[in-house]
Amino acid sequence: MHTVQLLGAILFGLALLHTFAAKSIEQLAHRHPRHAGLFHLLGEVEVVFGFWAIVLIISMAIVGGGESAITYAESRQYTEPLFVFTVMVVAASRPVLAVVQGLLGGLARLLPLRTELALVWFGMALVPLSGSLITEPAAMTLAALMLAPLVFRDDMPERLKYAALGVLFVNVSIGGTLTAYAAPPVLMVATTWQWDSAFMAQHFGWRAALAVLFNATVITAVLARHLRPHTNSDSESAPVPLLVSAVHLAFLALVVVFSHHPVLFLGLFMLFLGFTIAYQRYQQPLIIKEGLLVGFFLAGLVVLGGMQQWWLQPIVESLAPTALFFSALGLTAITDNAALTYLGSLIQGISAQSQYMLVAGAVAGGGLTVIANAPNPAGAALLRHGFRDASIGAIGLLLGALAPTAVAVLAFLL
Repeated sequence: MHTVQLLGAILFGLALLHTFAAKSIEQLAHRHPRHAGLFHLLGEVEVVFGFWAIVLIISMAIVGGGESAITYAESRQYTEPLFVFTVMVVAASRPVLAVVQGLLGGLARLLPLRTELALVWFGMALVPLSGSLITEPAAMTLAALMLAPLVFRDDMPERLKYAALGVLFVNVSIGGTLTAYAAPPVLMVATTWQWDSAFMAQHFGWRAALAVLFNATVITAVLARHLRPHTNSDSESAPVPLLVSAVHLAFLALVVVFSHHPVLFLGLFMLFLGFTIAYQRYQQPLIIKEGLLVGFFLAGLVVLGGMQQWWLQPIVESLAPTALFFSALGLTAITDNAALTYLGSLIQGISAQSQYMLVAGAVAGGGLTVIANAPNPAGAALLRHGFRDASIGAIGLLLGALAPTAVAVLAFLL
C-alpha cells in the first residue's frame, strides 16, 4: 500500500508539472507539424489529469494486480465530473443563452454606460453570483460564452485577457458561497458541519458578494478602452420561441435540482438531447466535445486526488485556524478545493473557527490554477481559443488571479 501511495503522489506531481507545461507542449505542435496531432493532444489542459489517471491505474495493476486497480477506480465517486459535463452542455444551448443574453442586454441598455461595458460587468459580477442558484459550473459556462466575443478576442492584449480570466475564475469560486449547495468545496462539508444556506449567506455570502462586485468593477474599468461593440452573430438565425426556451430552462433547473443523482440527471440529459434534435432549427451545435474533455479532466483529478489523502490530511489536521486559511489557499492551487475541504470534514472535533478558515481559504484560492476549482476547466475549455496558441498558460493565469485573490482574502479575513 505504501508503494502505491508513493506512486500516486509521484504521478500527481508529474500531472501538475504537465499542467504548467501544457502551453509549451502546444507550441511544439507548430514547430513539429509531423507530430502536431500528438502535441495538440498532450497540450490540452483538459486531457492532463485524465491521461495521468490512466497511467496510475495501469501502474497500480502492474504493482498490485489488475483486480485491485479496478476496485480502486470503481471506488471513486464520479458524480461531479458527470454533472459538470451535463450542466455545461445544457447551459450552453442556444435557447438558454438567448434568454440570458436578452435579459442582460435589456438591463445593459437601461444603464448610463456603453452596452459592451455593462455586459462585461454583468459577466464578471452578476453571472458568477448567480452560481449560488444555478451552481458554479453553469455560471462559469454562461459567463465564459458571454465574455468570449467581448474580452477574449485576438486584438485584446494578452495580459488583459489573463487578468480578466483570473477575475472570472476567482469570482465564480467565491460567488457560489451564498448558498450551501452550489459551490463544490462547500457542498463537501455542508451536511457534516450542518451548514445551511442561511449560515452561508451570513458568514460567507455578503463577504463574497462585496469581493465579486469590487473585482468586477476594477477589471471592467481596466478593460474599458479596449472594449468595442459586438454584433450578435445569433441575430440572423431563426428566433427561439418562448416555449422552446422555457423547456431548456426547465431542463437546466431539473439538472441542478438532481445534481447529486447521476441516474436522474443523465436520464434528463438523454431527454434533452432528444428535444434538441426535435427542434434542431432553433439550436446551435452543442458543446459535447468541450464538456467531455472537462468531464475527463475532473474524473482524472478524482482518481489521482484520491491517492493524496495520506499526506494532505495530516497537514490540514495539524494547523491553527489562521495558518489553516493560508495553507488551504496555497494547497488549493495544486489540488481541487473540494477535495481539500472533504479532507477537513473527516477531522473529528475540528473547531468552528477552523471550519470557516478551511473553507474560506479553499474558495478564495479557487482561481489560482485550472485545477483549483471544478468549474475552472469548463471556463478554460470555452475560452482557450481566445489566447495565443489556443492555450492558457499556468503562469499567466496565476499572475492574473493574484490581485482578485488578494481581494477575496481580505474580504474573508477582515
